[in-house]
Amino acid sequence: MNESITENETLEISKSQRKREANELLELAKNLIAMPESRLKRMPMEQELRDALEFGRSIKAYGARKRQLMTVGKMLRLRDNTELLDAVNSFDQKNRQSNARFHHIEAWRDLLIEGTDKELSGLLEQTPGANAQALRQLIRNAKKEATLNKPPSSSRKLFKLLRGMDAEQPLPPLPIS
Repeated sequence: MNESITENETLEISKSQRKREANELLELAKNLIAMPESRLKRMPMEQELRDALEFGRSIKAYGARKRQLMTVGKMLRLRDNTELLDAVNSFDQKNRQSNARFHHIEAWRDLLIEGTDKELSGLLEQTPGANAQALRQLIRNAKKEATLNKPPSSSRKLFKLLRGMDAEQPLPPLPIS
């Protein structure tokens, strides 16, 4: 059953597989056209492709934009896109990690404001060098602001303090309640 492929034989790719690959590259073209200018400039690509993407970004008419998208997709099919795909995936991975850190810090802030001194004590034990006095004061002020329906300025300051602590040393996982 398993025959080895010799140098003269070619491996045929099914039409469905070719269509899937073309659709993936078309999706990449959509992402590249929609990408912010600053990020697009850092992507590794040839000038011809960069010009086609810039032209696609400038088009406002739906039909013309779709035709340009197909042109960019065709250009991508004719190139080796591993370096470009790696750059896009790397940037997306960094964004996901950054968002996860942000949500983790938010969760700590919410836990400290809504919780008791037990959570703060646990955080202080696991992060030596944290400013305990500033944390306690910001938590107390944030609770007071929440009860008086005032803008959450202390909550924002607490978040900034936690973010600074996280930059020095990652915050520990949240305690399981």
